[in-house]
Amino acid sequence: MNAPTAWPAELRVNPAKDGLKIRFDDGQDYSLAAEYLRVESPSAEVQGHGPLERTFVPGKSHVKITKLEPVGHYAVRIVFDDGHDSGLFTWSYLLELGRDHDQKWQTYLDGLATKGLKRE
Repeated sequence: MNAPTAWPAELRVNPAKDGLKIRFDDGQDYSLAAEYLRVESPSAEVQGHGPLERTFVPGKSHVKITKLEPVGHYAVRIVFDDGHDSGLFTWSYLLELGRDHDQKWQTYLDGLATKGLKRE
């Protein structure tokens, strides 16, 4: 397993529970929407077992984060109010989600549109 280039110094769910603030020890920080985290979950339900199996999960615009559960020293399990809790968000994946947000979000929106699905 590759070691992340930065470690999270802080993970904080916002008061509305619809976003996660992540601050890394190298000064990078990101605010990621709960919807974005849910639809980019590293779980097999979303990612499949390979790139061709990627699922575009619709109807998550109002999803909330109910809990963060640390997993060892390398990841966090994010529990969502729709019951989804099977994705382990490693530090390197959270960093990737922050750095590549715009491209990943556009790919998601394009995937929904292609399949005739909606965010609501």
